[in-house]
Amino acid sequence: MNLQTIQILWVDDEVDLLKPHILFLLSKGYKVTSCNNGLEAIELVQKNRYEAVLLDENMPGLNGLETLSRLKNKQPKLPVIMVTKNEEEHIMEDAIGSKISDYLIKPVNPNQILLSLKKNLLDKNLIAEKTSRNYQQEFKKINLELMDLKTVKEWQEFYQKMIFWELELESLVDHGMIEIFQSQMKEANQLFSKFVKESYENWIINPEEAPELSHRLFKNKIKPLLKDNQPTLLLVIDNLRLDQWKTIEPFIIDFYQKEKEDTYFSILPTATQYARNSLFSGLTPLEISLQHPQWWKNDPEEGGKNLFEKELLAAQLKRLNIEGKMSYHKITNIKNGKLLAKSLANHKYEKLTTVVYNFVDMISHAKSEMEIIKELASDDKAYRSLTGSWFKNSPLIEIINAASEYNYQLILTTDHGTINVTQAIEVIGDKESSLNLRYKTGRSLTYNSNKVFEVNEPKNIGLPKISINSKFIFALDYSYFVYPKNFHHYAALYNNSYQHGGISMEEIIIPFVVLKPKSNIK
Repeated sequence: MNLQTIQILWVDDEVDLLKPHILFLLSKGYKVTSCNNGLEAIELVQKNRYEAVLLDENMPGLNGLETLSRLKNKQPKLPVIMVTKNEEEHIMEDAIGSKISDYLIKPVNPNQILLSLKKNLLDKNLIAEKTSRNYQQEFKKINLELMDLKTVKEWQEFYQKMIFWELELESLVDHGMIEIFQSQMKEANQLFSKFVKESYENWIINPEEAPELSHRLFKNKIKPLLKDNQPTLLLVIDNLRLDQWKTIEPFIIDFYQKEKEDTYFSILPTATQYARNSLFSGLTPLEISLQHPQWWKNDPEEGGKNLFEKELLAAQLKRLNIEGKMSYHKITNIKNGKLLAKSLANHKYEKLTTVVYNFVDMISHAKSEMEIIKELASDDKAYRSLTGSWFKNSPLIEIINAASEYNYQLILTTDHGTINVTQAIEVIGDKESSLNLRYKTGRSLTYNSNKVFEVNEPKNIGLPKISINSKFIFALDYSYFVYPKNFHHYAALYNNSYQHGGISMEEIIIPFVVLKPKSNIK
């Protein structure tokens, strides 16, 4: 922000006495407009653009607090600095409640005014500049680290570091810096895809050499946390990326304190049918199809693919010798969410209350289908913002609040993430081939093998075959599969949409968070 462009409105019924202060600000490059009453101030704010308002509290007619309220109704984000002789506590509290930016007690000297303006107007710029400098310093280190990533733990830590920088940089207006970061993410995802391709089959065969995967999560990570003397709420938010968890985290800290934050790996395909069924069953998709064929449907089969999560979970609990009451709830609309929030007290004597919340997944799919969602979730920053807006106004925050009050331990996780795809790849298949844009399975698939992760024997990675000659292919980093018929139409339709099922850090490395309640009902 150029100081020469900063325009200040100073509202005070004794404005003539402020001339020395105004001259001082003018000498510092500020442009100051003054008026002596609240009504005029409101009119000026409506007609002109001001960066900040200096507002006297004690004025005849419309007083400072009333003026403040009206100004905030007109422009909620306009910084207002209250300047007053009144030191009464309730005045301060009312002003703070109306979201003032600062509170100064008269008499004030010019430097106090200057400091307050700098604090409120320049902080963001100074922070942005420092963030940009810090990332530039870190850039070379990240590049060197990227070339040397060899283990699961290293990739987990690296991705967490990149999410940190992405969130730090998102407020910058320097698009060049953001583009540099995005190029690093692109390179990282290419290398991560190679890492997964080389390692994945071994992860399925040798658990001791593998990351925590979907089908092992419950046994290894959730079971040890279950307590006889405290209920546990297992919250599975479908399709929640690590950056989205960081976006909603601030809304949860009023009710919960974070005990542990970790990540685990979604299985392939990173799709609800496979990953969530595996999470709840504690089995690979192949094992589910063999042990519980009545609860499994292959890709081409009609009907819902996740209709028996409750049954799969119950079977796993029995297999793991986990005793005690449990319940399972799938929330797909506001009404059901609110009903659960109100009735959570009825479940407080259960050992495990499992909630699946589907809204985030709906957002990602809707982006391909609805123009308004394309606009609202145009990129990752907007996608995070939309997630945050939904969360803080959703029944889910009510459920979490109620869980805290009833002393629930909270385990928050997901089944897989999603990625914004930008590169269409042609795949030829028959009518039996699956329709997902990030993976395909079928017996007659034609593709460029250099651009995919191909698995000719699905059983080697824990997946069932549709037919004897069926194989799987997975999209890498930012690519998506399109059939040659009307290729350009569908390539354009799905470009810059959120998809999952393939291999990327965003889809595979997903949050697992344990939180303890801040308050209990006695």
